[in-house]
Amino acid sequence: MVKLNRRHFLAGSAASFAGATGVLGGLGKQAAWAADTSGYRALVCVFLLGGLDHADTVLPLDQASHDQLGDIRPGLFNAYNVGTGDSSRDRANLLELNADNIGSFGGRSFGLPVQLGGLHAAFEAGDLAIVGNVGPLIEPTVRDDISANSVALPPRLFSHNDQQSTWMALSTEGAQLGWGGSFVDAVLASDPTANPLYAAIATSGNNVFLAGDISRQFRASGGNGFDLNVINNRGIIGGNNRYNDVRERLDEFFQRPDLGGDNVFSQDVARAAGAGVTNIRAFNDARANIIPFSTSFPGTNLGRQLQTIAETIDVRNELQVSRQVFFAAIGGFDTHSNQANRLPQLQAQISDALAAFRQAMIERGVWDQVTLFTASDFGRTTIDNGDGTDHGWGGHHFVMGGSVQGQRIYGDLPAPNLDLPQYTNSRGRLIPSVSVEQYAATLGRWFGLAEDELVSALPNLSQFAASDLGFMGPLTS
Repeated sequence: MVKLNRRHFLAGSAASFAGATGVLGGLGKQAAWAADTSGYRALVCVFLLGGLDHADTVLPLDQASHDQLGDIRPGLFNAYNVGTGDSSRDRANLLELNADNIGSFGGRSFGLPVQLGGLHAAFEAGDLAIVGNVGPLIEPTVRDDISANSVALPPRLFSHNDQQSTWMALSTEGAQLGWGGSFVDAVLASDPTANPLYAAIATSGNNVFLAGDISRQFRASGGNGFDLNVINNRGIIGGNNRYNDVRERLDEFFQRPDLGGDNVFSQDVARAAGAGVTNIRAFNDARANIIPFSTSFPGTNLGRQLQTIAETIDVRNELQVSRQVFFAAIGGFDTHSNQANRLPQLQAQISDALAAFRQAMIERGVWDQVTLFTASDFGRTTIDNGDGTDHGWGGHHFVMGGSVQGQRIYGDLPAPNLDLPQYTNSRGRLIPSVSVEQYAATLGRWFGLAEDELVSALPNLSQFAASDLGFMGPLTS
């Protein structure tokens, strides 16, 4: 059961008004710790809603492994027309990953589908790393541990809502604080001069990932913050100028910090709403004079989100922020059927949008200060169900940025052999070998968090031997 208290009620209300100041932020403020806030850093989470099929994203390229996967997925390989020479999943058509550490995989090799050409180019240029077999864990786990009931498992595995929440907030649906918001909290607690208004920005609606004790997520979409539709849409009140006085009065009303009365909740919401309108206008004003990018972003939903993020990063000085965490999302990955038609289209959207974002950041000279990473509900079953796959557990992810130690594969890419201990006894689900918290800690350390701040934000981190996976370079100003 979710407990309602005044602070969390206000946090939700503030988010709905797209970026209030966080008038009760002081309630959660802690004594300054030691986060490094020098220079500028941005983390960009791209969440793939529905559960990305990792085995249909990073594919085996060597003949033996490719044949093994085909034996396990006959229906899916048939749906892709593998073996005809024209399939994007034919070995000859995969884009080989020339990883610096490919020798660590015992003669096996890997490739990406042609639809991920933009990501392949970033990998080969050293700007992208693959982190294999990431997922929620409480402690290190293999199949025998599960069979013996000797380990604690994350609750409600394979549930979309719960595993999205676990990826974002390390707990099932109903969690109130996300690790992205906790990272922002650490920065704000360490730097009292930091501007909290635009440190946590979502381009796809409210989410728990950016929820913090101090931070309040600001919503931006289509290039601007969400302003008041009743004011800006002249068709609501009336199209001609004789209604301008009504619009002005409404605008003043919405920006009032006090609606009167003694009810503490109504006072909080009024202040949040008024501040939210002011903050939206300030955000939009800062973006008004952006010099257009030479880079062209695709007109897809994800392309528009990443363009908004790129433009927001471009006005970081006007917004007076040294650290920002962004959240973008794209859905459609719950591919129980018709995967051979649906997933390649989604992969092309991801690749085109991320490639444009990378080029825009290079264009502006801030690529070393920005790191984009993917997340998803879960991977999918290695065993197909005809022309689709079911809910899995571990999956493979991409990390991209100028500070990424790229052209390498981190974590584990288990061979498609269901007898291996990395697979469950049911449906060939990957048991994660890298926890979400290890993944997050590696990003958080680059973001500037100190060790005690990482432990506070990621409570199970101490259960794992490695808290740094090595895919990020050192923090430099």
